[in-house]
Amino acid sequence: MNDSTYRQGTSKAWLVLLCLLSSGALANWQESLPEARVVGAGELRLFGLRIYSARLWSPAQPLGVDSPIALELTYHRAISREQLVDASVREIRRLYGDAVSAVQLAGWRGQMLQAFVDVEPGSRITGVYLPGQGARFYVGRELKHEVRDQDFARAFFAIWLDPRTRNPELRAQLLGADAR
Repeated sequence: MNDSTYRQGTSKAWLVLLCLLSSGALANWQESLPEARVVGAGELRLFGLRIYSARLWSPAQPLGVDSPIALELTYHRAISREQLVDASVREIRRLYGDAVSAVQLAGWRGQMLQAFVDVEPGSRITGVYLPGQGARFYVGRELKHEVRDQDFARAFFAIWLDPRTRNPELRAQLLGADAR
């Protein structure tokens, strides 16, 4: 084997390796819901400050109770992972009360700590609800964590979609009543 053949073989090997590595990096939530379309969009504002923009995606339209969905949140403020998790736990506790045990909630908290990251303006976290499977969480385009717990998945997405949500205007926008 001459030097030119060796370099060509090495270049091809690197190219194949780069393609294999980048395919995982480019995987995103849309592979889970390939035919998803935007159902609705809105923003969460607190005291006039934009916290995040939200878009709800689904291949099922109109949405049913157990439709697969993706909830994409693009943050406009820096928020720590712990603050995101604490806010989610508080809302699940508020919505479900004693129907969710302290042990179950502690387990879910641990799952969310694995799924979330500290966010900065422009950061995007997308949660995907897969009926019968659970939830997947993507940070940017990368799968961060999967939770194979249907009860958790329903409780988590209820924060935005349950009629008892703390933000009924955002819920209406996400469900397409006031799509932008």
